[in-house]
Amino acid sequence: MFTQIQIRSARSKTRILGIWQETKRVPAALSSWNAECAEAISSHNFSGKRGETTRVGSVLFVGLGKKGTLERDDLRGLGGSIVRALAKGELSSACLDVHLSIPNGVASENDIGQLIGEGMTIATWRVDHFDGSASKRPNNLGSLAITSESKQSIAGLSRGVILGNAVNDARRVAATPPNICNPPWMAKEAKKIAKKTGLKCKIITYAKAIELGLQGIVNVGKGSDEKPCMIILEHIPKKSTKKSSKHLCFVGKTITYDTGGYSLKISNGMKGMKYDKNGGMGVLGAMEAIANLQVPTRVTAILPCAENMVSSNAYRPDDIIEMYNGVTVEVTNTDAEGRLVLADGLAWACKNIKPTAIVDMATLTGGVVVALGSFCAGLWCNDAKLKKQIEKAAKETGERVWELPLWEDHRDYMRAKHADLHNSAPARGAHPIQGAAFLSFFVDKEIPWAHIDIAGVSSVERDRGLYCTGPTGWGVRLLTELAVNF
Repeated sequence: MFTQIQIRSARSKTRILGIWQETKRVPAALSSWNAECAEAISSHNFSGKRGETTRVGSVLFVGLGKKGTLERDDLRGLGGSIVRALAKGELSSACLDVHLSIPNGVASENDIGQLIGEGMTIATWRVDHFDGSASKRPNNLGSLAITSESKQSIAGLSRGVILGNAVNDARRVAATPPNICNPPWMAKEAKKIAKKTGLKCKIITYAKAIELGLQGIVNVGKGSDEKPCMIILEHIPKKSTKKSSKHLCFVGKTITYDTGGYSLKISNGMKGMKYDKNGGMGVLGAMEAIANLQVPTRVTAILPCAENMVSSNAYRPDDIIEMYNGVTVEVTNTDAEGRLVLADGLAWACKNIKPTAIVDMATLTGGVVVALGSFCAGLWCNDAKLKKQIEKAAKETGERVWELPLWEDHRDYMRAKHADLHNSAPARGAHPIQGAAFLSFFVDKEIPWAHIDIAGVSSVERDRGLYCTGPTGWGVRLLTELAVNF
């Protein structure tokens, strides 16, 4: 991590003040300040555009843009601008003043503090834990202490930092390369996070998965020397409340590396496949945040974990697999492996924990990237209430989703001639919907269920907004928000 954010209640020497673009006046709080300060923020060198910063003495001014246009996500962006300016100035502490009119959709100073805290924490992270002796990048700046005169802002900042740290932890594990991160390593890492946060952790080993009939997980992972497993994390609220009677379940695709198997990826298509576990990393990060925020909803996470490799005992096209719930699947494409491990996770959850609702998240299809680009994730949902809750959480967190259809025609499209289903249809029509249609056969009809395909949003190929090149930790904040308000 580039810089660790700490929240303190004491005042700091450096103050952070927001300036609206059309006013560019010295705030009343600085009415006694010298002419240099007034001249700096009224000059042509500082326009007050959103995210622009300038420093005069012990004051860092940040542009807020035009009044009435500031939205929730803009405040996260301001947090990123602030922390980058502080890092550039090699400042180790600052006091945030949030005396500004409440932006659209933001209810309180607590919200403002949280959103800025999220942005500051997420923007500090980079993939630097593999820097070696030849690295020319600057050293870590260490700890940055942020304070505020407002108790509400301090509470919000603290919450934002908890969420940002969970996002960054998900990114850290996601960025870990496949020569280190394999299913056994992933299980150990989940145990570490569980111990640190108070989550319960259980591992269904390869041998146990064979015994239980989790043949989707077994077949996808059996070609690797590093055998598959299923990781189960559980958050049980400490205090009994009405909310705790609800039981939410998350299932995250955790393919630590995807070669495509015998349907081998070509033309360097394997590059970046360490990110095929990003659905599971979003779930893992959400569980960390849920535990640290002491969310009053009971939540269980399931991470079906495997490495999709080629070997003499790897699964093949034409194999027929009997899944955990008895549905048989004809393998037509070993590169459509994510839905096989997810199917076992979903079926296991329905039978063994009978949750109030299930949400699965995965980097499942290239088709969703064609359909929606990197602007949002694809959503399929069989329940109007759950859909509304997810869309509300998406609006609050800025992690956008867009619903795509799932009709009986799509389900029929997945039926095979030699088994109940094929894991990939003969043609690529409705490609992202094929994955959702396949998974629908492994969820009990009476359980509200949503599938979120994050293939287009789980990583970025160049620095963009708050995110550096690499994994984004997408879904951590969305799933946490869903659990908070479930």
